[in-house]
Amino acid sequence: MDTWSAAVMLFLIMDPLGNLPIFMSVLKMIEPKRRRIVLIRELLFALVILYVFLFSGQAVLDFLNVKQETVSIAGGIILFLIALKMIFPKAGGSPLGLAAGEEPYIVPLAIPLIAGPSTLAALILLSNQSPDRMGDWSLALGASWLVSATILLFSGAFHRVLGERGLTAMERLMGMILVMIAIQMFLDGVGTYFSQVG
Repeated sequence: MDTWSAAVMLFLIMDPLGNLPIFMSVLKMIEPKRRRIVLIRELLFALVILYVFLFSGQAVLDFLNVKQETVSIAGGIILFLIALKMIFPKAGGSPLGLAAGEEPYIVPLAIPLIAGPSTLAALILLSNQSPDRMGDWSLALGASWLVSATILLFSGAFHRVLGERGLTAMERLMGMILVMIAIQMFLDGVGTYFSQVG
């Protein structure tokens, strides 16, 4: 996987367009002057968490004695399930309840909406597949985070331009692309496993 493929994959998993309505409903309880500050703070928290997982992921796998093909197969299955949820979302999915005016702190915006389990699993997978390319993966993560952050910072404009139906259509399109990435990841893991057994 090249750097930009990794960046696109991470962007699709972060799913900023799909998360727009959730971010907007959480932030609308906060006074307008504070919204952007809170959002930037949560985005920076998420970025730190993502980089920690990118660089410590390999150490965690070594400690657990988990092989690369196992991570690839498991990552493919997780991404596939996430993609299905994007294509067929549950009705009435809402963010964690916050009291009126209460600011979110790390949960639910930084974790799990930006730095969710699937994004963290994908970072562990990347660092495990090619530990010698950590510079590329850092660049891919930075690029995907930057695009996601830009979309979330201009959430009001995106919501006005795309509308509710447009956002739903974009999320489902991202889900379809993610299904293909997930299946390829799964097949790569299975292929590696059988080539080692054979």
